[in-house]
Amino acid sequence: MIATIDDRLNDLWEGCLNNNRKQQEALYKLLAPKMMSVCMRYAKDKDTAQDILQDGFMKVFKNMQYYRGEGSREGWVRRIMVHSAINHYRKAKKMVLVDDFSETTLNNGYGYNGHTLDTNDLLKMVQQLPDNYRSIFNMYAIDGYTHKEIGNNLNISEILSRTNLNRARAILKNQISKMEMRDQYCMAG
Repeated sequence: MIATIDDRLNDLWEGCLNNNRKQQEALYKLLAPKMMSVCMRYAKDKDTAQDILQDGFMKVFKNMQYYRGEGSREGWVRRIMVHSAINHYRKAKKMVLVDDFSETTLNNGYGYNGHTLDTNDLLKMVQQLPDNYRSIFNMYAIDGYTHKEIGNNLNISEILSRTNLNRARAILKNQISKMEMRDQYCMAG
């Protein structure tokens, strides 16, 4: 029978709780690639993502005893990585308040077809968003936080969270439209 990642995590967890360095290293090697992809969504570059990853794993090893068995261990570690990214963002830069505007302002009529978009291209576009937009976009669209939770985590209002998410979406839609127009131009030429 082939061991699943959950089986490996269960085997390594106890050793990690006892500060067994080899077990901690094995757990790190098992989860680091997946967790790095989480960190990359929040970071502007690989070095920043690596810093978030290291900070996150330090928190994982320090707080393992608080895992209550609710949900998967991998999910618990992932949540710590997201919180580490949020904390990194908070330390790096204070949120800038933006003027409120209606969602209709952003409905610019651009149509786009996500089928032509490569995952790596989308990741690069998200990484190019301003810090506050990128964090909120990731928290809402990918990690499933509500605007209330985002507001509480980032010490901003729900309205500001919604506004920044809408601006992030508008920027991404614009970038996708430009990419598609470029692709159509290249195909025609």
